[in-house]
Amino acid sequence: MPRPTSSALGVLAVVAGSLLFAVNGTVAKLAMDAGLGPTRLVELRCLGSAVVLVAAALVVSPRRLRPTSRREVAVLALLGVVGVALVQWFYLVAISRLPVGLALLIEYTAPLIVALWARFVFREQVRERVWWALAACLAGLTLVAQVGDDVTLDAVGLLAAVGASVALATYYLLGDRLLTTRDPLTTHAWSLGFAALFWVVLQPLWTFPTSTLGSDVPVPGTALDPPMWVFVVWIILLGTVAPYLMFLVGIQRVGAARAGLLGMVEPVAASATAWVVLGESMTPVQLVGGAVVIGGVILAETARSGRDRAMLPDTVAT
Repeated sequence: MPRPTSSALGVLAVVAGSLLFAVNGTVAKLAMDAGLGPTRLVELRCLGSAVVLVAAALVVSPRRLRPTSRREVAVLALLGVVGVALVQWFYLVAISRLPVGLALLIEYTAPLIVALWARFVFREQVRERVWWALAACLAGLTLVAQVGDDVTLDAVGLLAAVGASVALATYYLLGDRLLTTRDPLTTHAWSLGFAALFWVVLQPLWTFPTSTLGSDVPVPGTALDPPMWVFVVWIILLGTVAPYLMFLVGIQRVGAARAGLLGMVEPVAASATAWVVLGESMTPVQLVGGAVVIGGVILAETARSGRDRAMLPDTVAT
């Protein structure tokens, strides 16, 4: 299908999706602190999202849901297992062994992988300002993560964080490729379906501790203590279905490389959300780092005015 040309809508979709992902990190942390295991939370997240998305696709565009070839099914499965399920699993392993900020810093080298892939594999032109923008974003994330502040490095944690970065880059690249022939809704439905299947095979549903869904989850700074299932519904709808769909809409309109750069606002927004809700204060250095990341994203975006619109590849599809 032809690639939509509404660049502004694509930018808005990626930024909105990043903000929802950022808020979801705090919501998920509250749920896990209240007793829901991280791998079980990911399983519910993928399974619930798959049910919602497949149902929506059957109502909105049932014909488009049908795969066109076995090869497309294989690519969709790869997107779901690697680009969705493994991103989440690698990230959970990483934050269990490393500081969250450091894990996010390593994971968000994914846009660099995308830019390198576009330049050296697809032989596309990537203008010099992209590398400066990436360098600014990574430097800013380093400040946000406070790398070097009594950080104890763990080999397994580092490998998991690198795995999350590669898996996230795979999501950007495969998503961009699929969206040349398939719409975001059905692509999202298939990818979450395969991710859900992956987790259900690893953790059969009959072994799920259903009693945890009724437990209360206190919200810091308020008198609220809603049941766990409310948080799970939030995570499914606003932490998975909506942001992943927004990212695919964004990738379809602005390409994988730009979407990766724009997505770098997520760690900054996640730190700010944890600051407001969980009281995890941000130091002046972290605030400066957040400003540097935003500056890097703006640098990349302003480079696309006029003749510089060729700065980033609009597609990496083969």
